[in-house]
Amino acid sequence: MVELTRTASAVLLACALALSVPLGAAAPAASATVIAPSSPGHAADGPVASRARLPEPTGPYAVGSSVLHLVDRSRPDPWVPTADGRELMVTVHYPAARHGAGRPARYATTEEARLLVRGLGIESSVPARELAAMRTHSRVDARPAADGRHPLVLLSPGFGASRYTLTHLAEDLASRGYVVASVDHAYESFGTAVPGGRMLTCVACEVIDAGADPARVTSARAADAAFVLDRLTGPRAAWRHARMIDTARVGMAGHSIGGASAATAMAADRRIDAGIDMDGAFWGPLPPDGLGGRPFMMLGTDDEVHRPGGTDTTWDATWPRLGGWKRWLTVAGANHFTFSDSPVILGHFGLPGPALPSERAVALTRTYVAAFFDRHLRGLPQPLLDGPSAAHPEMAFHTP
Repeated sequence: MVELTRTASAVLLACALALSVPLGAAAPAASATVIAPSSPGHAADGPVASRARLPEPTGPYAVGSSVLHLVDRSRPDPWVPTADGRELMVTVHYPAARHGAGRPARYATTEEARLLVRGLGIESSVPARELAAMRTHSRVDARPAADGRHPLVLLSPGFGASRYTLTHLAEDLASRGYVVASVDHAYESFGTAVPGGRMLTCVACEVIDAGADPARVTSARAADAAFVLDRLTGPRAAWRHARMIDTARVGMAGHSIGGASAATAMAADRRIDAGIDMDGAFWGPLPPDGLGGRPFMMLGTDDEVHRPGGTDTTWDATWPRLGGWKRWLTVAGANHFTFSDSPVILGHFGLPGPALPSERAVALTRTYVAAFFDRHLRGLPQPLLDGPSAAHPEMAFHTP
């Protein structure tokens, strides 16, 4: 298994959205203290000089965005048992009817961004207000496209990170015709703003630091995924545009431990038809029958960690149990954080990054994730997934 110690700082470095710069001192201990955040609404933060901007989505649809606050009171929160159930914030990106209609969705609240950059020790290089004001390409509660039902994809971020750190991918998938639900898992990020002027901080980091098994994270997230599916696709759906969702076509992807959680969620819930792990070690083995023949893709760094025989031995151990369609892809020049919004942030703030240019990092992640879901949720031929491509020389295919 990849060497991940159980101290909070090491787990966060390996699993969260770090920005590929020296962290200096170890990240400060996470706290359960309630912190008053900026408003958790979507409104843009106002004029900011040199505002960062996410790359434009590549699909034909405009993109809408809705935020949901969901609480599962059927189970206690695994990190704060005294909480009133398991509390989740979910951003739903979806195909919208018209470009430019409505208020631009905000990237994050200023307080969420402040806690992220403080936790990573990079507040001197990345002003929280400017990060929070990153320009997105979705519009708040825009009128949905009226052309039938669309596949649903769940996204789960890295440990310590928030759902907004996967926004470029979520918006791109929505522009291609997917409904995308990005989930913030309670007490597993540096800071998640929730209604009532509250901020949930990373209590899970303290628990893992004390020696808890990280598989508790993937198990909790699998239950979160099932609950979100219930609330989006079941009776009395929590989202007013839930009629857009084709409940027979559901996928899940995640970054780092969020990617490992996709496999755990699929093993526990047959409603999830296909999954992607973006550079995450697997915490706990799959069942003997794997994922029951459902397709799964491992997308990682082309280095000593995630090539076959690499230091993350969980990929080698998991591969034989993936009995259905499967791919093991690695990306030359990438690092652990390539598969999130990190490349965009690095480029804007002038921070050092991996060899893979930010534009290529974004393009490759979007292209291969979309190709996978197009093939397995839409049944569209995708020769790109059959082997190496001259157009994408960074991608290596492995068959251990």
